[in-house]
Amino acid sequence: MAGSLQGGRTSRRIGHVTFRAILTLFMVAILNFLLFRVIPGDPADMLLAGARNSVSAEQIESQRKSWGLDRPLIPDQLLNYLSTTFQGDLGYSFKFSGRRVADLILERLPATIALVGVAQVIAILCGVMLGIYAGWRRGGAIDHVVSGTSLALYSTPPFWLGMVLVLVFSTALGWLPGYGSYSPSAATADLPDWLGDRARHLVLPVLAIALGLIGQYVVVARAAMSDVVTEDYMVTARAKGLTSGQMLMRHAFRNALLPVVTLVTLNLGYIVSGAITVESVFAWPGIGSLTVEAVNGRDYPVLQGVFLLLGLSIVVANLVTDLAYGILDPRVR
Repeated sequence: MAGSLQGGRTSRRIGHVTFRAILTLFMVAILNFLLFRVIPGDPADMLLAGARNSVSAEQIESQRKSWGLDRPLIPDQLLNYLSTTFQGDLGYSFKFSGRRVADLILERLPATIALVGVAQVIAILCGVMLGIYAGWRRGGAIDHVVSGTSLALYSTPPFWLGMVLVLVFSTALGWLPGYGSYSPSAATADLPDWLGDRARHLVLPVLAIALGLIGQYVVVARAAMSDVVTEDYMVTARAKGLTSGQMLMRHAFRNALLPVVTLVTLNLGYIVSGAITVESVFAWPGIGSLTVEAVNGRDYPVLQGVFLLLGLSIVVANLVTDLAYGILDPRVR
């Protein structure tokens, strides 16, 4: 009886958080539509900017009709935008010769996932473990060193760190490439050499992102563990004769992970947006670089697609966080 009641509560909670995520995504789509409609400028003028002196007013008006810009903003354009967006049609780029925005994003997305994904994995493994250990041994020499270094990394802008890495390891020492995702000569190389070339190009940008994230994870994990070790159940566990390792793994570690899980999932939500400044420093061909190019070219459809993708990833990350909390903390269930 109790099990079925608990199962019903869990199902209702999952349904509630899922419905909330869908509603939030719907509101994000509407906000994304309105945001780029209040920016000054006529999209038809922007699209024909390169030939502005050779087109007539009739041609501009024809262009506006073909894009549906002559119809009322609300509800016609809004309903059309929502309908096409939820079908996966994000429109066409102004800057990239009328290419589909969805194709441009899918083309750049793997590079960003490879860069930020690898950096996140390294940062999570190193940062959480260091933070947990520093909080468990708080007040010691290792705690002071780890905490001080983490705060310094956390407060350092990733783009500045990236430029320092380029100056040291690429320009001065010549050990690693400082820009791009591959060398032109690697296009005809065999698979091991091709993979090695890709890995060498990945090292510096991954370090630029991962070092800052490690500092962030260490700070949060250490603070969480420092709170956990003062709880009454930890005192009780020690009185029962449990060793430090047993106390850490059975009681402290899982409870200290709750705020860390929130940070990890939210940061994972930003993977698709990439590290815009870091990608710019290293000329990395990902979503971040695409965003910079779209901003410089006032390519609103591409920006609209990127921001919608970012909103989707953050909503999904929050949904995963809510569901993970129900697994890690029975009180939430």
